[in-house]
Amino acid sequence: PVLASAHENGCICLWSIQGNLVKELLPFSKYPSVPLTALCTDISTKMLLAGSKEGHIMRWCIASFLEDPQNSKNQIKEELCWRAHSTEVVDLFHEEEKDVVVTASIDGSVRLWHAMNGYYLGYFGQPRKFELSDISRLILPCDVNNFPTIIKEESKHMEKKKKFEYPLMLDRDK
Repeated sequence: PVLASAHENGCICLWSIQGNLVKELLPFSKYPSVPLTALCTDISTKMLLAGSKEGHIMRWCIASFLEDPQNSKNQIKEELCWRAHSTEVVDLFHEEEKDVVVTASIDGSVRLWHAMNGYYLGYFGQPRKFELSDISRLILPCDVNNFPTIIKEESKHMEKKKKFEYPLMLDRDK
């Protein structure tokens, strides 16, 4: 078992049940790290989802890592990032049977997204029924203008590197 925690600096920490830090992750993004405000996994813990203070949702594949965390070849790969709300995400969950992600924001909106590609499916309270089978149309909510970003390449920014300390030393010859 692994416990995941989201932090103000945008980092996700994975902990063993003994309380030892197993891995630190930073989301890969063209934006500076922002505070993460919500976390969830699917039932089978193959994916990890995080919501941010700026309304973004990020999805990682964690299945191979959780099978053998000691094996350095088993990496956690960020697969998808999308803007779900124009304000802070306060909660999210993955509904496995329909493969959808439900997000809630401080603006009071609750929205439905396709989990695999981040496509917008609608909002709770809309006059029409949700069309979960039709994901061919790429539509966006009125307050979001960024399309989902599929992250194809491994990024060196995804894993937080160990911090090195370089003590100041006086070199009299220089």
